[in-house]
Amino acid sequence: MAGGSARRGPRHPIARHGALSAPNPLLQLLAMLGVVVLVAVVSAVGVGAFALLDSARAVSDHAVDLEGDEPLPPTIGEIEGGVNVLLVGTDSCDGANAALSGACQAGDTEGERNDVTMLLHISDNPRRVTVVSFPRDMLVPIPACPRAEGGEYSAMSSQMLNASYMSGLACTVKTVEALTGEDIQFAGAIRWTGVINMSDAIGGVDVCVTGDVHDPHTGLTLTAGTHTLQGVQALQFLRMRHGVADGSDLGRISNQQQFMSSLVRKLQGDSVLSNPSTLFSLATTAMKQVTEGQLLLSRSLTNPTLMVQIAMAVKDVDYADIVFVQYPTRYIPGDGRSDVLPVRDAGDVLFAALRENKALVLTGSTSAAAGAPEVAGEATKPTPEASVTPTPGTTDAATDPTDAAAPPPADAAVELPSSITGTTAAQVTCSQPQR
Repeated sequence: MAGGSARRGPRHPIARHGALSAPNPLLQLLAMLGVVVLVAVVSAVGVGAFALLDSARAVSDHAVDLEGDEPLPPTIGEIEGGVNVLLVGTDSCDGANAALSGACQAGDTEGERNDVTMLLHISDNPRRVTVVSFPRDMLVPIPACPRAEGGEYSAMSSQMLNASYMSGLACTVKTVEALTGEDIQFAGAIRWTGVINMSDAIGGVDVCVTGDVHDPHTGLTLTAGTHTLQGVQALQFLRMRHGVADGSDLGRISNQQQFMSSLVRKLQGDSVLSNPSTLFSLATTAMKQVTEGQLLLSRSLTNPTLMVQIAMAVKDVDYADIVFVQYPTRYIPGDGRSDVLPVRDAGDVLFAALRENKALVLTGSTSAAAGAPEVAGEATKPTPEASVTPTPGTTDAATDPTDAAAPPPADAAVELPSSITGTTAAQVTCSQPQR
């Protein structure tokens, strides 16, 4: 199907291993793309990959040919079909991560769980990017999952989603596949320390709150207005739940979506991806996260050709076509806890639209939590300067007003149920303090 995920013959468990390849400068450099995926969205990575390839081409153009030189590889194009990447942020107590969690320090936690779980879907042409966040407290079946040492973990009929990572990244992949019906080809997981180091390398991300907020659990305090957060503060904002909205995990997802939207806009602006020193900092920081075990990538995600192909597929996606949504859920009546159940009929509408490559129309709020973020304005994607002067008598496809930015036909768009909440990267949002 045109809008479905890219398939390569018989089902191959690419994302089942979560194994790291042996250190290699080229693979580690391309792993940088995977890191930025984990802390933002692949659409922004495309701009960086394009810049790196363009720089490499410029060096080649001014090189001297020597006898016996090997020919350059052919130009790498976009990956064919659609792509699914599972992105996981974990709550490890290993090493320096322990100092970032009161539960770790108190010994009140067991194993490593997926604190954040997102499915990044890149559609086939026309290219669109959708990031689906799955609440960590959502009760779902967890299938039987392979053990690294052989054998398998037993299936469980109903567990919180964040328990799946205790059986490994492969198990979280299988769990989300079972819930959504999607085939997930790539996956990656990053720990708290990795998020801190990558946000430092990026130089901070702007976030907005409509009033003063304080979360005693993470220790983050912000005054009303816009703040540039990096390092520990960036992690605190991503993890904060008690200081915003209704104090639930659903409210925290809205914070994460605001952060990712802002990061997309920053990465596509001049301040990051056009700055060689910042790109170098991202690459070297990413290498360190891989070697220090703060970043785990499925073996497929370290393939340099595939990484560039994925990046090339999304480099031109417009802000309005980068959509962040939460998988629809409902609270259990009379339960008195934070556990939620998936609303599968609404979720099926979302994933059917993604498989058919339909444009998404959001009809719900910006968040499933009470006290949803406010939309403070609209952002416009920077227009790159033309690098080639059109030949007289020809039309520059990039600037032709008759082609690209026209709204899709009515039958090509799907209005999502109002229970599916979220925003686009074009919407600048501000989180509301908890009341």
